[in-house]
Amino acid sequence: MDMADKFFLTILGRLNEAQARWYLAREALALGRGGVKTMEGLTGISRRTILRGIRELKKGDLPPQERVRRSGGGRKPLEESDPGLSKALEKIMEENTAGDPMSLLRWTHKSTRTIAKELERQGHPSSHMSVQRRLHELGYSLQANFKNDEGPSPEERDAQFRHINGQVKRFVRRGDPVISVDTKKKEKVGNFKNPGRNWRSKGNPQEVDVHDFGKEKAIPYGTYDLERNEGFVNVGISHDTAEFAVESIRRWWKAVGRRHYAKAKALLICADCGGSNGNRTRAWKFHLQSFADEFGLRVTVCHYPPGTSKWNKIEHRMFSFISMNWRGQPLVSYEAVVNLIGGTRTRTGLRITAKLDPREYETGEEITDEQMEQLNIEVHKTHPKWNYTISNRRLSVNAK
Repeated sequence: MDMADKFFLTILGRLNEAQARWYLAREALALGRGGVKTMEGLTGISRRTILRGIRELKKGDLPPQERVRRSGGGRKPLEESDPGLSKALEKIMEENTAGDPMSLLRWTHKSTRTIAKELERQGHPSSHMSVQRRLHELGYSLQANFKNDEGPSPEERDAQFRHINGQVKRFVRRGDPVISVDTKKKEKVGNFKNPGRNWRSKGNPQEVDVHDFGKEKAIPYGTYDLERNEGFVNVGISHDTAEFAVESIRRWWKAVGRRHYAKAKALLICADCGGSNGNRTRAWKFHLQSFADEFGLRVTVCHYPPGTSKWNKIEHRMFSFISMNWRGQPLVSYEAVVNLIGGTRTRTGLRITAKLDPREYETGEEITDEQMEQLNIEVHKTHPKWNYTISNRRLSVNAK
């Protein structure tokens, strides 16, 4: 293509539909015989369109200057030929928050092509471009998620943090243990890539499997002693359940806690509001009652408000250092997981004990209303949903 042809196509690309048609018609007439075929081959615009332009030029039959087409020209909107289209479209969009919960479309990403296919299935054939146009007309637009649900108000969060701080000081002053608990994220066990880097001889990176399809997973549940700066991690192999969470605390108490707090009569647990140790989890409270009965302890639990788990001490005083210690190290076996956790050290003197828990924990445990009524639980005046004390039932019976 020479410069003249490129210049011609550049001009053509800046014209509207009608102007381009007339411009091609004029050039075809100027070329004489074979002009229409030449313009068709150069521009890709159909012969029919060029001939239409020639007829319009010869007759002087041109639409008004401000219009590209004559009034009433062009294809009619689908809504005119299919009055039920708009109603069907609105119903589909409402299914995002309402309608039949079993509707497959409700759980599908609603692209304009997906919506067009669903409309066609319902007997309203339309293109994705028509759907996009109509959605704009109905007041819809593409929008991202908007962070606005902050959970508890700042006043509620502040009051809870003050309550936790007061409880911690009270327990420490009496010499009773205060622990922070949580489950670290599950880790795949095998010769898989672990994010991060470690020192090795140059050009000798550790080789790991290309695919990480392993089924074995390690579930580290941590118990962190705030005053002693010591941690205990129970590494599970099955499921992160409430029973597993309480068993992890039991194993800490039997292996470490009662040795350091032989005279303790009470225990304070600081935990998140969700997960296996969530404040609304019945099984968590049920198994804590068994723990309190077994060791004769008053167990007080204070939950951090929703959305504030990063203030849980175990996160930045223990779990973060475990992640730093095993970065770039494939967790090839459960033994490797336990040893890497147990080998974690910090300049502030953190020490961690890690044990493997081979027990299988079943999910879906249901605690009945009758079982809940048997718990010796007392809620606090400050945010009772987040703060409560579970006492030894045997001592309570003897006291009566």
